[in-house]
Amino acid sequence: MSTPPRIAWLGTGLMGAPMARNTSAAGADVTVWNRTAAKAAPLAEHGLGVVGSALEAAQGRDLLVTMLADADAVVAALGEGAVLAALAEDAVWIQMSTVGVDGCDRLAAQAREHEVAFVDAPVSGTRQPAEAGELAVLAAGPAGLRDRCAVVLDAVGATTTWYDAVGDASRLKLVLNAWLLGLLAALADAIRLAELVGVDPAAFLDTIDGGPLGPAYAQLKGGAMLARSYPAAFPLAMAAKDAGLVQAAVAEAGAELGVADAVAALLRRGVDAGHGNDDMAAVVEVLRPA
Repeated sequence: MSTPPRIAWLGTGLMGAPMARNTSAAGADVTVWNRTAAKAAPLAEHGLGVVGSALEAAQGRDLLVTMLADADAVVAALGEGAVLAALAEDAVWIQMSTVGVDGCDRLAAQAREHEVAFVDAPVSGTRQPAEAGELAVLAAGPAGLRDRCAVVLDAVGATTTWYDAVGDASRLKLVLNAWLLGLLAALADAIRLAELVGVDPAAFLDTIDGGPLGPAYAQLKGGAMLARSYPAAFPLAMAAKDAGLVQAAVAEAGAELGVADAVAALLRRGVDAGHGNDDMAAVVEVLRPA
């Protein structure tokens, strides 16, 4: 009987916790760490090892998974490279946080410095698909690493799309986020406009439902906007962070986009108004009277 792969999992937030739990349920030996220990503690009930430091989690492990808020959080968790040095000799680091182009480059450089194989593997989805193991995984790295990563990627995702060059997955994730966040902002505008001109916003959602103008996402987030109920499937603060990554990539290219800056500003206003921990659909509240 083969030995289960030994995985160090750093980051057990809203999405990281169910992803780690699903990986353990698939047969892996998973040890988890989170900066806020209370978020990791419940995973012990599902058979995962819960430890008090990232370094302890990494000792002798075959795979490292990072699922943290941003590149700075990943760098901090690595403890000046001590975590990478503690891994097994031929370990693979699967970097699943959304960190943007520059962040991916920074983290890949750390992997090279410590001679750890690196896979760029951000995910697309929110809490519900994370819990169901139905995320869309975008993965980039050497083809020879794909089989070793499958224990994680197959457990957390409904689909995995591979690219050859590290960084390509993070670049595509930026494009997906630009589309998604632009759709979110336009949806908030449309619902608020309906309110302003005396149209029932529910009639707007009914009219677009099932047609070419009505993606399922509009019904999901639009329903929350109408109910003014925002349990977090994906927090607004994280959406604002992702919008900032889009802005940074555009600035690095020396270019500009049509709506990205306006979307980012709207999301930041929502965070500043106290909705950072609410679902990103709460951005519509910025447009409503106080």
